[in-house]
Amino acid sequence: MIQKLFPFLRWWPITGENLRADLIAGITVALVLIPQSMAYAQLAGLPAYYGLYAAFLPGIIAALWGSSNQLATGPVAVVSLLTASALMPFATLGSEQFVALAILLALLVGLFQLSLGLLRLGVVVNFLSHPVIVGFTNAAALIIGLSQLNKIFGVDKPRSESFANDVLAVLAQIPESHLPTLAMGLAAIGVMLYMKAKVPKFPGVLVAVVATTVVSFLIGFAEMGGSVVGEIPAGLPSVAMPVLDMSVLGTLISSAVVISLVGFMEAISIAKAMAAKTKDHIDPNQELIGQGLGNIFGSFTQSYPTSGSFSRSAVNLNAGARTGLSAVITGLVVMTTLLFLTPLLYHLPSAVLAAVIMMAVFGLVNFRAVVHAWQANKHDGTASVVTFVATLGFAPHLDKGIMVGAVLAILLYLYRTMRPRVAILGRYGDGTLRDLKVHPELPTDPRIIAVRFDGSLYFANVSYFEDAILEAVSCQPSAKFVLVVGDGINQVDASGEEVLHHLVERLKDAGVTLVFSGLKRQVLEVMRHTSLYETIGRDCIYATETMALNAIYEWLKRDDADGTFGPLKPQSTDVSA
Repeated sequence: MIQKLFPFLRWWPITGENLRADLIAGITVALVLIPQSMAYAQLAGLPAYYGLYAAFLPGIIAALWGSSNQLATGPVAVVSLLTASALMPFATLGSEQFVALAILLALLVGLFQLSLGLLRLGVVVNFLSHPVIVGFTNAAALIIGLSQLNKIFGVDKPRSESFANDVLAVLAQIPESHLPTLAMGLAAIGVMLYMKAKVPKFPGVLVAVVATTVVSFLIGFAEMGGSVVGEIPAGLPSVAMPVLDMSVLGTLISSAVVISLVGFMEAISIAKAMAAKTKDHIDPNQELIGQGLGNIFGSFTQSYPTSGSFSRSAVNLNAGARTGLSAVITGLVVMTTLLFLTPLLYHLPSAVLAAVIMMAVFGLVNFRAVVHAWQANKHDGTASVVTFVATLGFAPHLDKGIMVGAVLAILLYLYRTMRPRVAILGRYGDGTLRDLKVHPELPTDPRIIAVRFDGSLYFANVSYFEDAILEAVSCQPSAKFVLVVGDGINQVDASGEEVLHHLVERLKDAGVTLVFSGLKRQVLEVMRHTSLYETIGRDCIYATETMALNAIYEWLKRDDADGTFGPLKPQSTDVSA
């Protein structure tokens, strides 16, 4: 019980070996996090130093109350872009009102995530299917990358309701590029690519940031018209209650839900992937609590919404992190930076932060995953492609794109389950029943219709099941028995029970007996709790299709001399198994 309230107690006692490993990992992640967080804050439309605020407390809290030992929480690209797109209609980027709304959004995101975790509703993220997330992530990565072009070329970028028009406007200004800015951006990209190829374990982003900052200071980049981070307020963020703006609160709630689900989907995916390697146990609900508390506490220290990071979590794992203490150490390094090192960041070029973002999101582009989803299931592939196109089309309002994808995925799932596979069966040589469409040469008996239904019987598809049975009977008027092979029926709801009840009586009035085989325990329980079991009759429900056919042929009082279906060896009719 105590460990439920204080999950970080699982780290104790901390051995000297674990402490050394976590110390190295924590410092390593911090060296990547500090420049990344500043870049992502600018992506979110905030002054760069708000990224440091978001990198400080949320990561510590999320590690203390989460279930993953290696998950690195803080500013991430997709959540940053979602934050900007959610707030742009209400305030000017970077303004005091914009900052206040971003902090309020962090509080709303945290409250929603915490509520889901406490209510054990982590499964709600399943409404965002993997193909939808893949389509959204690919589109968001392209949008993020293109949104940084103006900073790389050193030109202005308009903000409108059409992201495509904004990008075209930037491209039209390329001849007017600020060459020192372009040189800084390209140099940073070159350094990071070189470090990734030659020294992949060393944080190339740190080398690029330090080198370009030193060069910027030496050549007077700011005096040449180049954009730099500028003065960062020294000291820790002030502690204050987020300002509740009731005029936009209702609208922000929908954005908070989307950010909560997308952010947590990203975090739990990383956590599970790392847990598979470390053999740790991940509790999605506990992780929701950790992420939620991280955002809530962060909102009181001027943080915008945060989540688990793919890249920094991988760095944390590869650096040898053993427990969540590494995230605490990372937060302490960020705190030290805020207290003493902010003057060193004054000359950091904005183009370099843009380069950091572009390099980070390159790894998110994965069109193979879209193709794989299409190969696995055409409906999933369709949902992925539509989400991708919708996200690009609705940009900068990314929440609309993912909502379109999520709704489409649910509708396609309902469509699939509304028309499940219904197979008319014939007797195979080994005595089993198989689909006549696949094996049209199989023998049948004109007095018996054998049907297999592959799907649960619920309100959306029970009419389809009824129509399929009635059509089969109308096509075979000499039939006296309909055998439903129910191995594939997992559930029956009230609508399914009601239609089955009427179908049994309707067929009985027409001189046709409905027989069931292979029904699962949960289906039989529904039948017993209602009057359906008595309506069908105990002698019409069998454990296997063979037992059902033998009983039917006993009723028909005939042998198998004519080579049709024919009875097999008699077996017990007990269905309790």
